[in-house]
Amino acid sequence: MSNKQDASTILKRRYIPTAEFYSQIIDSLQDYSIFTLDNDFVINSWSSGSTKIFGYETEEVIGEHFDLIFTEEDLKNGIPIKEIETALKEGRATDNRWHIAKDKSLFYAYGLVFPLIGLDGEMLGYVKILRDLTERKKSEDAIKKYMQELEELNAHKEGVLAILSHDLRSPLASIIGAAKYLKTNFHKMKSEDVQEMLDLVYKSSTDELEMLDYLVEWARIKYASDVFSPAKIKLTEYINKVFETLNENASINAINLHHEIEENTSVFADGKMLISIIQNIVSNAIKHTGKGGTITVSAKSKDDKIIIQVKDTGIGMSKEIMDKLFTPQIKILSETRKKNKGAGIGLLLVKGFLEKNGGEIWVESVEGEGSSFYFTLPIEKPLYKIGSADEVMFDESA
Repeated sequence: MSNKQDASTILKRRYIPTAEFYSQIIDSLQDYSIFTLDNDFVINSWSSGSTKIFGYETEEVIGEHFDLIFTEEDLKNGIPIKEIETALKEGRATDNRWHIAKDKSLFYAYGLVFPLIGLDGEMLGYVKILRDLTERKKSEDAIKKYMQELEELNAHKEGVLAILSHDLRSPLASIIGAAKYLKTNFHKMKSEDVQEMLDLVYKSSTDELEMLDYLVEWARIKYASDVFSPAKIKLTEYINKVFETLNENASINAINLHHEIEENTSVFADGKMLISIIQNIVSNAIKHTGKGGTITVSAKSKDDKIIIQVKDTGIGMSKEIMDKLFTPQIKILSETRKKNKGAGIGLLLVKGFLEKNGGEIWVESVEGEGSSFYFTLPIEKPLYKIGSADEVMFDESA
């Protein structure tokens, strides 16, 4: 056979890849986790990329159910079975979600599951492919957070400027006017009239300072992150501190302060902010509760949060006031200030603190029957928040 014929013969030969060849290709894909499941959803193969991403060695996961990689929340919602059902119905299932590694850390991944069919059409199991997109998700979230903060800053800037010009400037003009009148007419005024005007100037000045302090603290928490130091703390200790501070004010009107919170109830929050949150809400409740009333603080856990309720037997409020309670509405702030209730700025401060700590606040109230303020705080240090697939979607080519 000539050399030319030998070359032709070689070219015509077909190379048939072996299982080892395919295994080497799969193991070379270090940025991907590729593993297979049998018909009972038990892991029966595990790539080196899977070890890199999840942290489990092959011998640790072979024979384990693939529930192993899903978060507790996804397990509660039946996500693993839903993935399999979609794969069987549509030929494959894709998703973007958080998964849990061996060290219990979370990572965000694009996932693909499809049935593994044999040569004769028999069902052999399933193939699961994952790509770690945690860094990309962090970048997306950082951009979203930055944009949200810019929007909030712009919205709050208008509110703060309006408050400064209306609720601070107007009373200050009155104080200056009263002081000028005293300066000009002091020698002609009766002593009781002088005393009355001085009392008015003093009260207006202290009210002004209190509102300014609220605004400064609100702005500091809204836009300064260096003071934020959250930790796991006992809720009852902070409730008791607030009660000790406010007990004298409450006792003037025979208002009973008590809580129904178990001793071991903990939250993950900044301690100074938590004190301010509770103190503002309870102080506000005291102002709106008549003689012989009761203010009760209670708590219950729901999922990964604690819901705290501050309930009073006070005057309650209308739906119109409730709808505007946590936004800088000048009319509402002015009205509450004139009535010496002072709730407006304090509740804006509370809302800012809670948002910083990953919580939220709302109110339920009936006029003449009292109000209940509810706010939430995380029980443990929050991990990455698990969003819906509609919030962040990555295509398969990512």
